[in-house]
Amino acid sequence: MQGLMMDMPLLVSSLLQHAARHYGDNEIVSRRIEGDIHRYTYADCHERARRLADAFVRSGTAVGDRIATLAWNGYRHMEMYYAVGGLGAIVHTINPRLHPEQIAWIVNHAGDTHLAFDMTFLPIVEAIASKCPTVKTWIAMTDADRQPKSDKIPNLVNYEEFLAQGSTDYRWPELDERTGCGLCYTSGTTGNPKGAMYTHRSTVLHAYAAALPDAMGASARDSILPVVPMFHVNAWGLPYICPLVGAKLVFPGPQLDGKSLYELIESEGVTYSAGVPTVWAGLLQYARENKLRFGTFNRTVIGGSACPPAMMKAFNEEFGVEVIHAWGMTETSPLGSLSRLQLKHDKLPAEAKQKILEKQGHALFGIDMKIVDDEGNELPWDGKTFGNLLVRGPWVMKEYFRGEGGDPLQYDVDGRGWFPTGDVATIDADGYMQITDRSKDVIKSGGEWISTIDLENLAVSHPAIMQAAVIGVHHPKWDERPLLVVVKRPGAEVTREELLAFYEGKIAKWWTPDDVQFVDSIPLGATGKILKTKLREQFADYKLPTA
Repeated sequence: MQGLMMDMPLLVSSLLQHAARHYGDNEIVSRRIEGDIHRYTYADCHERARRLADAFVRSGTAVGDRIATLAWNGYRHMEMYYAVGGLGAIVHTINPRLHPEQIAWIVNHAGDTHLAFDMTFLPIVEAIASKCPTVKTWIAMTDADRQPKSDKIPNLVNYEEFLAQGSTDYRWPELDERTGCGLCYTSGTTGNPKGAMYTHRSTVLHAYAAALPDAMGASARDSILPVVPMFHVNAWGLPYICPLVGAKLVFPGPQLDGKSLYELIESEGVTYSAGVPTVWAGLLQYARENKLRFGTFNRTVIGGSACPPAMMKAFNEEFGVEVIHAWGMTETSPLGSLSRLQLKHDKLPAEAKQKILEKQGHALFGIDMKIVDDEGNELPWDGKTFGNLLVRGPWVMKEYFRGEGGDPLQYDVDGRGWFPTGDVATIDADGYMQITDRSKDVIKSGGEWISTIDLENLAVSHPAIMQAAVIGVHHPKWDERPLLVVVKRPGAEVTREELLAFYEGKIAKWWTPDDVQFVDSIPLGATGKILKTKLREQFADYKLPTA
């Protein structure tokens, strides 16, 4: 016997519809590329998104078509999210920090029929337009009186003029909730990028789970600033989470420097934000140099790469900002775990609590995880045993777009598929997971594993070090040994010997790096992660003094 509940599909359009109806006058604030501040409401956003959806339908867009964006975090990008997904097409957010040749490859692989772009990225569009035959229309996301002219871009139209062709009478279609609504490609550090396609169902469930108190804990009492880009795994779901709970949304546009972020946080009463460690390093530096404090800002989610404990401590002790450590990936929509304390932890000493919060955290409801050895055998949750991290859940990808790479899942004895994350992790008895490395980055010295993340976190806690990376370098006896590569803070001085001595008593002695190299910069990828592939190339012929 089935239950007697209404059958209402989980659709992304229902999120914005809910916000417009129940939080209609709550604000969406955007710093535009031009530098000015744009304000409107959820009701306004919903009306314009419906008009935009109707304009796409009138132009021949059908369910399943892919429509791309090259855009910063702003109100027009938000409208694209909902117009495209709401009509049954798929919004394909492209990372503009990739090389133009790679962007063109992604557009063609996705088969995008339209591409909307911010003016910042006009040079990229001019470089790729002739190489992207599937794109029928290039849409400049700007005011009509600022519309660019370019003989390199065929069928170049203005966003506002295109939107005006649609009707506010448009009604969202009732789609199958398993219809695709979003497409994000991996950063492609090895080989061509691969696409993860999200469904309406997976996106709404992800938003529900992420908004829970022990996850992001978002609410209508918050003013939320997504610093993480909307082209980076849908800004970790915040454009969907904020309408779900009715939070005020503050978009930073292209200005992500410490000064611009601080001013926006203060002027818009931001309580909550999310971003990668490299962005927060700039904000911390600006606030320290100018002896500033925050008026309303009280918590932030940090993910994308491991947050150094020194950064968490600085935010908390110097500025009263709680850091919520998170883990996820493109293939998991992205949130898989966040680190929040439980009731049982209340009586622990402060240092023990901090150690828990430094982990990548506890799985959200909907995500299951385990660690296994190279033969697929499940390993114990003792907080010490390293293993390959596998996950499964309703917003975890089962295969890549167009079947690239074949079936990526690993199957257990019950025939259930698990996604191999490529991370090496431990899980403690309370279910808190800690990433110790990427499987391709872990150092195997004399048959034992050394965590590069632990060594990097300790290095950046030194007052003279701004950035650090650890790679494995060939050793004739131990196979591999760690090499520490660092960037010093401006004006700071520290020697090789002082840095190596800094590790004493903090780690097992045999983990200590064999050498230190000082560099002017460390290569970063399109999402702000350290490119260890480039570092390994840079130091391919390096000989350790111990060798």
